[in-house]
Amino acid sequence: MTDESRLKPQDREEEMSGEWQHDNQQWWNQYMASADNEIVFAPGSAVEKTEAPEHIGPLPAMSELQAELNSSYELDPLAIIQFNRDGYVKLKRVLSPGALALLRQEMDTTLRDELGENPNLDFRSGEMMWLTNEIFRRFVLSSRIAEIAAALMGVDRVRLYHDNALAKEPGCGRTPWHYDAEHFPIDSKNVCTAWIPLQAIPQNMGPLAFAVGMETYRLVESVESSRFDMSYDRTVSNVFAERGVDVDDGPFGLGEISFHHSQSFHTAGPNNTTESRMVLATTYFGDGACVIPAPTMISGDWRKFMPDVDAGEPIRSRYNPVCFPREC
Repeated sequence: MTDESRLKPQDREEEMSGEWQHDNQQWWNQYMASADNEIVFAPGSAVEKTEAPEHIGPLPAMSELQAELNSSYELDPLAIIQFNRDGYVKLKRVLSPGALALLRQEMDTTLRDELGENPNLDFRSGEMMWLTNEIFRRFVLSSRIAEIAAALMGVDRVRLYHDNALAKEPGCGRTPWHYDAEHFPIDSKNVCTAWIPLQAIPQNMGPLAFAVGMETYRLVESVESSRFDMSYDRTVSNVFAERGVDVDDGPFGLGEISFHHSQSFHTAGPNNTTESRMVLATTYFGDGACVIPAPTMISGDWRKFMPDVDAGEPIRSRYNPVCFPREC
């Protein structure tokens, strides 16, 4: 991360209480700079060469892709129990290798078009991709994914908050400890994110890692937020270690995706491979939720995700469609 990529707020207190005034990539640059890369959960930090994501035969036609994304997933009732107990669940074989290969190819092309061939970024990101890209639109609005989210949260209808295209490049360090309830200005506990890897993620590529336990966030509620240094990340890590919190940082198989509640604390290790770790993250919330009374800079550019919706109002904008049940 270069010094130029880090924002330097003139007034820390004002910057923390005000709204974010910069773009999405700057938000991620600032965010990733707050990770303490001395924190290690698993052995093996040396850079290892990995196989390029395997080409999975012919990519699916749009009709085949849509049929897959519209179909229902057979969700084990035990997965719902785990989600509500631990704050997250990992599900196998949710999406086919061909579908994932198609989206990975599209994500790589799209991020290069938006950020340039050599953007000099350790972590590339994009958001609201579904508004301009048909392939992203099919995945982000997938009733298959949204139905799982609805079942895990125990709600009848879910809306989209936003999508995130996330590419952690070779050599990129840790993602800091955090929980999404701090970032999403949604006044509801029925909020969860589907984290969809577009390739298998071995341990040394930096899989998403979870602090096990829905109520684990209470251990660090009093820790002062900071996105301008590593103090928050370091303190949270120390508290979890002192209190014996289990951390699930296992690999993801091809087609395996996770769902985590907005109260679930999570992090991710460095990418010590030679391939980009690409992920689509889509966040859903139970229909009827409102914007919190006073969003801050930690919420990022939330008005972009919910246009024409003010603080305290119900979230029903044109960018927050109902994804399950399908309305068209």
